[in-house]
Amino acid sequence: MARSRNHTPQPIAPQAAVAFLEKVLPFSNLPRQQIEWLARHCLVDFFPKGSRIITAGEEVAYLHLIQKGGAKATIVDDAGETTLKDYRGEGAAVGALPIIGNSPANMTVETVEDTFCILIPRKIFKDLLEAQPGFAQFYLKALSDKLIRTAYSELRHHKVSRRADDDLYLFTIQVGDIVKQEPKKAPATISIQEAARKMAEHRISSLLIHDPENEDQIIGIITDRDLRNKVIAAGVPYNEQVERIMSTNLTTVLSQAVCFDALIRMMSAGIHHLLVEREGKIIGVLTSHDIMLLQGSSPYYLFKEINKQPRIKDLYPLAGKTVEVVRHLLKEGAQAGNITRMISIINDEIVKRLLILLEEEHGPPPLPYCWLLLGSEGRREQTFRTDQDNAIVYADPPDEETARRAAAYFERFAKAAIDHLVACGYPLCPGEIMASNPKWRQPLAVWKQYFDRWIMTPEAEQILHATIFFDFRPRHGAFALADDLRRHLLSRVRRQEIFLLHLARECLTSKAPLSFFKNFIVEKDGAYRNRLDIKHRGIAPFVNFARVLALKHGVKETNTLARLKILAEEGQLSNDLATQARHAYEFQMYLRIVHQLQQIDDGEEPDNYIDPSQLSDLEKRTLKEAFSTIERLQEALRTIFPLR
Repeated sequence: MARSRNHTPQPIAPQAAVAFLEKVLPFSNLPRQQIEWLARHCLVDFFPKGSRIITAGEEVAYLHLIQKGGAKATIVDDAGETTLKDYRGEGAAVGALPIIGNSPANMTVETVEDTFCILIPRKIFKDLLEAQPGFAQFYLKALSDKLIRTAYSELRHHKVSRRADDDLYLFTIQVGDIVKQEPKKAPATISIQEAARKMAEHRISSLLIHDPENEDQIIGIITDRDLRNKVIAAGVPYNEQVERIMSTNLTTVLSQAVCFDALIRMMSAGIHHLLVEREGKIIGVLTSHDIMLLQGSSPYYLFKEINKQPRIKDLYPLAGKTVEVVRHLLKEGAQAGNITRMISIINDEIVKRLLILLEEEHGPPPLPYCWLLLGSEGRREQTFRTDQDNAIVYADPPDEETARRAAAYFERFAKAAIDHLVACGYPLCPGEIMASNPKWRQPLAVWKQYFDRWIMTPEAEQILHATIFFDFRPRHGAFALADDLRRHLLSRVRRQEIFLLHLARECLTSKAPLSFFKNFIVEKDGAYRNRLDIKHRGIAPFVNFARVLALKHGVKETNTLARLKILAEEGQLSNDLATQARHAYEFQMYLRIVHQLQQIDDGEEPDNYIDPSQLSDLEKRTLKEAFSTIERLQEALRTIFPLR
């Protein structure tokens, strides 16, 4: 238990305080004269290990700056459970949040070792915030970050029920921590039989192949699957050199990456082995089996189940298992961007496997084609049971007969695919933006004409099409067709400022759902009375903002978070605004996912309508802050484009 303290802080020599403040942000950015003024008001205090610096629920009289030592911050929930929030080291501030918010402390902070703190009286700190706007912004940003993190924790604790006893460690354990042994290697000149004997001897499922002249230069890998498929099944002689069957497309992951990143990389690439790299050297091999053992119940297991199904109807129940995958990720602490990536990968694999099996039923297509995902699917931002948005682009027919056969084939193929996707749990698109609609299965040349027309005549319907179709990405088939279409789109759009102007103006029509007095604007009547449409009123403005800037600057990426990141890295968007937008967007997506998961648990159909009265004060405050970011995005658009 923390020890209480009753003695009074002591004065500190001003020169000692100046020397400390000059090295600590944001004080180091103050003019020298102001630092000296501040130093004259500073005090110093000593807190033995296990002492309490501030107590949750009590007023904070000083901003504490840790001069030497360290402390931990904890929070107690309604059930009396104590949760560790973070550690504070030298130079860190304690107590800024409640002073800025004029509220009692929401966390208890205790020392973990003997600690000295420099204290700034509450009034002096408040005066400083008012006198230095840039200085205040430093703490306001920190307030925003902590507010969001605490709100995430509260949402997880109170609104996500656990359906399994096993914990996941995807976001806490690094890849390097589960690599148990150095990789086994062999030269490329070794025979297949010798390689197989070496794998059996060491009981390993993979063997790294190195250059015969340089053991550190890894040039390939063979796995037990290679031995089955490339040797036994194909009848390759065992005395052939191993380089004949090795895979040279090596995929690496940094040892400090968390296991979730490794899992996503495996699932995206459809591979089972990753080379683990540390400081430019391969230190081990991570397998999908390693992650499955780590988790107990793994998304990778579902991934494998999807890809081994021999019949389309066997895919029907698998999409529903995404719910439990998401539940585990939420409890583990995943943010919305990680969750939607996982949902997209699972959905992608179902679509891909379905189309592969459908091709076996219908026979090979008369022309190369590519199945396109549109809208939220194209952006990899799906939540639960998102409506279908898809299309088919196929190679331009060389003659009328091929054109006729292609049209007939893709009509049958698309109708069957859409029906099967419905059976898997993916609802029909109310606007019929699906490959079953003849308008949305066309040759490449026709798609280019569509895009040209929408860009050249940006009226209401064309703008709507642009917001859905321009976020396309390829899922199955000839990806080169989609790449060609993407290049065509970006080259046309960047020359049409009028079209971009219309897109930007459309962004300004979405007002933040907050009244003049910062109350939520909810539905006034109907089935969703007194509820807030989080998708269209809150999330869509961020999606639209990222899209118009991505098109303007030729960014190929379609995901909203990735677009914001790239725009900031390329200097097209300030880091501050991009960070704030990402936080605001991701918190809303998180709130939406948790809301839908609750509805599924209650046996209801998931929707996008949040009841603000069911949110805690912290969640309401965080959501209002997220909505306020919409105004900043729109102001940025007015600066970039000549809008009034």
